[in-house]
Amino acid sequence: MRAGNEIFGHLENGEAVERVTLAGGGLTAHVLTWGAVIQDLRLQGHDAPLVLGYKDLPSYLEHSPYFGATPGRCANRIAGGRFSIDGTGHQLECNERGVTHLHGGSDGIGRQNWRIADQGSDFVILTVTDPAARAGYPGTCAITCTYRLTGRGVLSVVYEATTDAPTPVNLCQHSYFILDGSADAFGHEIRLAADHYLPVDHNLIPTGEIRPVAGTPFDLRDWTPLSRQTEAGGVAFDHNFCFSPERQAKRPVGTVRSPASGVSLDVLTTEPGVQLYTGAYVNSPVPGLDGRRYGPFAGFCLETQIWPDAVNHGNFPKAVLRPGETLRQETDYVFRKT
Repeated sequence: MRAGNEIFGHLENGEAVERVTLAGGGLTAHVLTWGAVIQDLRLQGHDAPLVLGYKDLPSYLEHSPYFGATPGRCANRIAGGRFSIDGTGHQLECNERGVTHLHGGSDGIGRQNWRIADQGSDFVILTVTDPAARAGYPGTCAITCTYRLTGRGVLSVVYEATTDAPTPVNLCQHSYFILDGSADAFGHEIRLAADHYLPVDHNLIPTGEIRPVAGTPFDLRDWTPLSRQTEAGGVAFDHNFCFSPERQAKRPVGTVRSPASGVSLDVLTTEPGVQLYTGAYVNSPVPGLDGRRYGPFAGFCLETQIWPDAVNHGNFPKAVLRPGETLRQETDYVFRKT
């Protein structure tokens, strides 16, 4: 174990899970090797944690709905766990109610113990190898996650991946954010610069339509209180918002703010979509950080990624990584307090 790191707990096989502390730019982050999890995140001048998390490893192993994790190799959902690449069909584990493949399967990289490749006072580089055939994926995939506090409240997240066979790869940071320490995020306001979103079926799988947000509850282009989703005509968000047809240079895509605390979160990303999940199904039986109980809507996720089920939709952004290519995804989460 590297100097300054802590043992957060041990897995059943005896392997140690390390906790790394990063500090810089007014932020302090605690990162676990297990799942590349952001376990805690604090902003100078704001006492409450900015993310949902647990104080011990058993709580993560038994109860975590991907709190702070890096799910994959393919984050989000794949319909029926099925897809074809170059005419060859593949069947993945259907780990969500037996009908969909979610976040890389029941033992995906969000539930593996990553290795620390390098670290400093304000950054850590974690690596993991996802072997061929795990959960049914073709090819072995090598994945790197870099968390860096780059100054002025910026948490930089960079993912890179390579493969030895064509395979779908989609990575994201799955933190649940809360900007004021409240029991829920209804007091927050959100603005997303998306003109379109993806309608979904009863299994939360995109229908294939790319629908304009205008005139719908998904129009978040102006400041919208998150409380609106529980009002008449509202919707509990677990949907992809579309920003571009492919990955592009990092640009701002949205902001969330809490008038109660004065804390805001800006999101800048290279990714073509953001999955907004407002935590309707969160119901943790054990306490989280600072003893807080996590119920429905206790935090919100802004998962920057390729659109869900893209491997099955020719009109969606490219989701297949091939040998010789390097996937690189970049996202900045920028926190401010007024």
